[in-house]
Amino acid sequence: MIYQLRWKTEPGLRGLSCSDFSAACTAAPDNDRGVAVEFAGDAERDAFLKRLEEVFGPQRFSNNAAAFETVKAYVLEWAARRSGE
Repeated sequence: MIYQLRWKTEPGLRGLSCSDFSAACTAAPDNDRGVAVEFAGDAERDAFLKRLEEVFGPQRFSNNAAAFETVKAYVLEWAARRSGE
């Protein structure tokens, strides 16, 4: 199934943070304004969302664009490595 990823970007004392990652099934993936990725099943999806929280929870960003592009690049690199296996 293909999922559209979402998350919150919120201000903090040291910069913007990303949290509350979620994935919603989609028939119309939108990689221009979001991040879409395919998962083999619920367990893979849940494990990946947990990993996103672990990786990006402690990071801080200077602006929304930097946060979005960093998360998007991470997801697309993960998907490319996974499809290359």
